[in-house]
Amino acid sequence: MNKLKFQIQSLTPVQLIVSYYFLAVTVSVLLLSLPVAHKPGVEFAFIDRLFTAVSAVSVTGLTVMSTADTFSVPGIFILAFVLQFGGIGIMTLGTFVWLIVGKKIGLKERQLIMTDQNQSNLSGIVNLIRQIIVLILIIELIGALILGTYFLKYYPTWQEAYLHGFFTSISATTNGGFDITGQSLIPFADDYFIQFIVMILIVLGAIGFPVLIEVKDFLFNKSQRFRFTLFTKITSITFFALILGGTITIAALEYSYFFNGKEWHETFFYSLFQSTATRSGGLATMDVSMFTDTTILVMCALMFIGASPSSVGGGIRTTTFALNLLFLFHFARGNKSIKIFKRELYEEDLMKSVVVTMMAFLICFFALVILAITEPFEFIEILFEVCSAFGTTGLSMGITPELSSIGKIVIMILMFIGRIGILTFLYLLGTKERKANYHYPKERVIIG
Repeated sequence: MNKLKFQIQSLTPVQLIVSYYFLAVTVSVLLLSLPVAHKPGVEFAFIDRLFTAVSAVSVTGLTVMSTADTFSVPGIFILAFVLQFGGIGIMTLGTFVWLIVGKKIGLKERQLIMTDQNQSNLSGIVNLIRQIIVLILIIELIGALILGTYFLKYYPTWQEAYLHGFFTSISATTNGGFDITGQSLIPFADDYFIQFIVMILIVLGAIGFPVLIEVKDFLFNKSQRFRFTLFTKITSITFFALILGGTITIAALEYSYFFNGKEWHETFFYSLFQSTATRSGGLATMDVSMFTDTTILVMCALMFIGASPSSVGGGIRTTTFALNLLFLFHFARGNKSIKIFKRELYEEDLMKSVVVTMMAFLICFFALVILAITEPFEFIEILFEVCSAFGTTGLSMGITPELSSIGKIVIMILMFIGRIGILTFLYLLGTKERKANYHYPKERVIIG
């Protein structure tokens, strides 16, 4: 017992966080395996239960079985709990429980929270967690009440209406991508009110917890002069620019194809919703396989970028994409440093953005190669599945249930890496930073 305790204490915060996520997947598999969680007569193989658990913990939404046809009402609540657990973060919910029971949050716990929330310092970390929990629960509650009340016009009983409202609110806010309609949001393709509410919930979940907290402070703390941080400025501009750019691009590319003969408002909402969903939302108002290959490629790129850091989403993250663009722009202009919004970026952050992007490309490339060998699908379908899994988006061209066991394992690994983040994945096997006590002579290498 003491040996086990010593081994746990010797783990780095990153290794502990990843271990906790593995534990969360294990517990989720057990919960989803309970007989009460399934409808009578449903056969649920272990690999499918594991896939569903990983998809829920990573808040991706890719499924090998229909959620509506597989899970009972208790099973839907269990799935919602797992989505909440995965979306907000293990250490966030753990800290919330510690605060409730009055447990003192020590240095080790603060380091774990900092790692889980991708923060750079320990200052105010517990207060950050408290604000995240309150904000997310308020957002989900308001979303559930609005959608549940509105769903009364679609469902025969109030219990069914509010169940759908409750689950849709959690799935959208956590960017989980799961649905209990059996057809995502396709039954509401003509209901723009539902789409509008769901898009707001997706954005609030994916834009990043620090951004939400800063916006809250800006709106309600009028006693002092307020300044948004550079992180909030960069991630917000990039986030909404991607949504706007994706909307315009999808509408333009499908103008003579899927949108041919449709009214302007149909084109606008189809394009806007699908663009918003690629931020990591996963819900859809149409069968995305009906888009042309060019549009699918654009959506793959958007899913690969994913959501913002310290949010419920995956991918390389919006700030990584923004820093890559800034680096390319300033390098081409011959600038040695990057200045934006009267601030100068750290070289370490620029290096991290390049490392994350390159590593993400390598991981997705190897996944593509393996799936191209093991799966009998078109390359564009496999690429879409890979980007959706890595971005923890959950959109699919319909091939997920037909994947082989090897294919499911590859997609599970991608979803897990997408949730914990590339840097966490790289640090997983690493040790503490060590500075070299010697240097060799430097020599130039021809580049390009």
